[in-house]
Amino acid sequence: MVDTTRLTQAVDHFADRLRAAPQSRLQRGAAAEALVLAREMTRRAQLVEEPGVEPREMPDAGMFAAADQITVAVHDFALVLVNDAEVDEALELVAEAQKKAGV
Repeated sequence: MVDTTRLTQAVDHFADRLRAAPQSRLQRGAAAEALVLAREMTRRAQLVEEPGVEPREMPDAGMFAAADQITVAVHDFALVLVNDAEVDEALELVAEAQKKAGV
């Protein structure tokens, strides 16, 4: 079993930053970047868990739900990772999304 602590800590930090961000920052794209990340992590997890099945897209639950959506999506994805390279790749996606979100 691979240690995904770094990944879950990184997304928890990102989510905390989103929760603390002003509404104007969320509206200027921070929430949209988080949703992109959540959808990508959800898609990747589904491809592993249900091979051959078309992944379902995570719905947009609104800017105030973005932090919760990335938390759920990344924690779920972390459960299906099998090696450190996958963890590193997911960490890069989280870092990139947080940078784009500006939080």
